[in-house]
Amino acid sequence: MPTISPSLLPVLMLLASNVFMTFAWYGHLRFKGHSLPLVVLASWGIAFFEYWLAVPANRWGSAVYSAAQLKTIQEVITLVVFAAFSVLYLKEPLGWNHALGFAFIAAGAFLIFHKWA
Repeated sequence: MPTISPSLLPVLMLLASNVFMTFAWYGHLRFKGHSLPLVVLASWGIAFFEYWLAVPANRWGSAVYSAAQLKTIQEVITLVVFAAFSVLYLKEPLGWNHALGFAFIAAGAFLIFHKWA
């Protein structure tokens, strides 16, 4: 039976957790006619599942990655998930300025993971 690599498992879990969190934070924007207390409660319900993925991902991931690396992974995943969510779910286009901003963040992520001699 194949197992998931200890370096890949936290990344996959953070990816799944970010999908939940993106829907919790931004999914209600398509339902602006619903009351704010209702969407807050719905968001809390969705975020519950996000925590069940993110907390173990960070706990197990800390055996392989530093805290700064885990946070960087999470932020890069957040941007990728949000970009897809924005275009596919919210139907909001992304422009060249978004791409350039994401490229700068990717450069920062490279620096976090680069081992300097």
